[in-house]
Order: sequence, then C-alpha cells, then structure tokens
Amino acid sequence: MAGVSDIGFREIASIFGADITWSEMLSCRAMLHNPKKTEFMTICSPKEKIKIGQIFGHEPEVMAESLANPLLAHYDIIDINMGCPAPKIVKNGEGSALMKNLSLASKIISACAKATDRPLSVKFRLGFDRDISTEFGKMCEESGASFITLHARTTAMGYSGKAGLEAIAKLKANVNIPVIGNGDVVDNASYQAMKATGVDGIMIGRGAMGRPWIFDELKGKQPPKDKFKVVCQHVETLRKYYEEKWLTLYLRKHFLWYVSGLPCASETRLALATSPSIENSLEILKSILD
Repeated sequence: MAGVSDIGFREIASIFGADITWSEMLSCRAMLHNPKKTEFMTICSPKEKIKIGQIFGHEPEVMAESLANPLLAHYDIIDINMGCPAPKIVKNGEGSALMKNLSLASKIISACAKATDRPLSVKFRLGFDRDISTEFGKMCEESGASFITLHARTTAMGYSGKAGLEAIAKLKANVNIPVIGNGDVVDNASYQAMKATGVDGIMIGRGAMGRPWIFDELKGKQPPKDKFKVVCQHVETLRKYYEEKWLTLYLRKHFLWYVSGLPCASETRLALATSPSIENSLEILKSILD
C-alpha cells in the first residue's frame, strides 16, 4: 500500500472499523541515514488503534539498528515486509526477493527480534515464482516472528489471478503462531471465504482503496451516507502535514478510487485525473457523490 495508506487514509479506516493499521513501507537504511525522507510517513493519527510500523531492507544489522530509531517509537508492533513485488524493491534484494534467500531472511528476522521487545511480524507471499509459503512461514516462526501475514500470490503473479486460499489454510495448519490472511477480500463473500481458512486475522489492502469504510461493512454496519464528507475529511487531515502543490497531484489517485464503480462519464474521470486544484476536484466529486 505504498503511496496509499497515508495518515488521512489510515485515520478514516480506523474510524470505520479497522482494528489495526500498517504504515507505508519504511526503508531501514533511509531511517538511519536520511530520516527526513521517511519522517512524514511515520506520522500517526490519534484515532488509529493498534499501529504497525512496516519496515524493509536486506541488511540484518541495519534493520536491527533501525528499530531503535525515534521515528518508530510510537508503533505498537514492527512488521518486516518480505512480500513487496515492486521491481525497484526486488532488484535491491528486498521485499519478496528475500523469499529466494531463506538464510538471509532468517538472519534479518532473528536480528530484529533480538533488537526489540515489541511483537514482530513478517508479511510475505506464496514465494517468488513457486509456492514455498509453508516452509517460509515455519522459518519465520523459528526465527522469532510473533505472527505472520500471507498474501497468497507469488511475486511472478503480481496482483493477477486469484489468491490461493488453500495455501493460507495449509500455512495456518502448519505453524503455531497467529496467521493473517491477505488477498482479494473485497466484500462479504470473499471475507467469509478468507475466514473459512481458519486465519487469526484478515488484512484488507486494495479492497479498501476508495472504500475505507469496508471494515465497518464487513462487521455488519452501514456505510456512511455522506461519502463526500469522508473525502473532505481525508483531504483536511493531509492538509495539516503536506504542501498544497504536492497534495494536488498526490490526491488525484485517491479521488479516482473514491468514484471507482460509480456511473460517471469517462470525461469526468479525465477531469479528476487532470484537475489543477484540490478545490476543483472536490467540486467534481461533490456532484458525483451527492
């Protein structure tokens, strides 16, 4: 959820039922040598309940050292990302590239577990190009992970195809630490299918993009009647921390997600994608969401 789960998004998700929120991916090396680069990404809302700081890297010593950084002090749990399939992450031997090197992955988890007294989790995929999720999950447990999260696709799959729920069920049956299931949860049917795997928790990522109230919906509550008000709250929260010029471009993708699936013309979507100001975008959104 890099570039998605900003403080405004996480705040709204928390208001609408998200029990736990993850930060965007935080580079351990950047935190040690260029903290300004990640400072704004570590700002949290008081409305967030359980906060998880998501770190990535490939150097055990650097990653362990980063856990003492003040930027991570307010997080309740630390999560190591070993599942990101982004080419720029993978080419550095980070994210899901670590699933090709279980020895290094184990050293990273062990070093981080020894460096903090907070719970430590690991998020990973089925594997890089084949399913090794049970083997990898057992390694995480043996290396000191408190719980694990499986996105049931390989790196090679990206976000295509369907998440393999049977692999999540198999992993759950073969480890003794809690397992969180992730992948394709977008409505009640997919939520119930994920629950049927026996997981201890369910992570929703892309299913919440443009629908941060999905958490309440899956708990049997009604979505907000005034969705435009939700959008405005997202904007106003971000305006407290970021410059208007940068936000104007950044928010375009969020605005498009908010109208995804709604019956609006392609010209309207183009207008949102090229809007010269946030106020102009909000005028367009109000006409659609009302």
